[in-house]
Amino acid sequence: MSIQRSARPVRPQVVLEVLASEQLSRHMMRLTFGGPGFVDFQDKAVSDRYVKILFAKPELGLVPPYDLDALREQLAPEDFPVRRTYTLRHVDLEAQTVQIDFVIHGDQGLAGPWAQNATIGDQICFNSPGGLYTPNPEFDRHLLIGDETALPAISAAVEDMTQEMVGDIYLEVSGPEDEVQLDVPTGVTVHWLHRGGYFTPENTKLEETVRNAQWHEGSVQVFAHGERETMKSLRAYLNGERGVDRRAMSLSAYWAYGRAEDEFQAEKKTPVGQIFPEALSA
Repeated sequence: MSIQRSARPVRPQVVLEVLASEQLSRHMMRLTFGGPGFVDFQDKAVSDRYVKILFAKPELGLVPPYDLDALREQLAPEDFPVRRTYTLRHVDLEAQTVQIDFVIHGDQGLAGPWAQNATIGDQICFNSPGGLYTPNPEFDRHLLIGDETALPAISAAVEDMTQEMVGDIYLEVSGPEDEVQLDVPTGVTVHWLHRGGYFTPENTKLEETVRNAQWHEGSVQVFAHGERETMKSLRAYLNGERGVDRRAMSLSAYWAYGRAEDEFQAEKKTPVGQIFPEALSA
């Protein structure tokens, strides 16, 4: 006798249209999305809410929402829509819009060039957001760390901070032209770090700066996201040397230097792709 297992409920794909675009800094562009498809959007009340955007090759003429099971049978693997993970910078349930900030580096990557060339009415497709992190007032201090890729999530987290919170924010960008305004509580200090160009293992200052900063006593909640090897080093410092509880940390890699996105994603389940070694045996 065969036992039929109940399938997990499938979250509907949300299909929205570009309503507006705004250049925030030299390498950051914000797109606002909305339209009738917002009825399928299921919000999540956390600061770091992220979505996995589906990008299909324009020349294939595919129209979202995508029947992924059917496309998997019809298309060659290299033609299958690819996913890219992005933070929802802002959600306005009343206006029925979402905003996503994209890092732009010329024609590098997939999502950045798409965002740079997007026009009003272009469509975007993703599932409703996941995420867990929100600044918790029960902690004595808050430590937020990241590069450009984490700037949207950190900006969203700042907006959810109470005025009583204290801590430090370390943000590494190419230069002063990539800084954005952050309205932080009076007890929170923002430290902008300038590499002087695109990220390389030689010019990054993020880990070194965090290590050399004054360490304060008391419980600390950490939000740290960015380049993979940098995050590994920060994990070793914060969790291994400073003893920050793993449960008080939202720390992961958004990308890896020298790796294409698909290669980076494929390595997540291998030793080189693990930030916390114990995850391999979990």
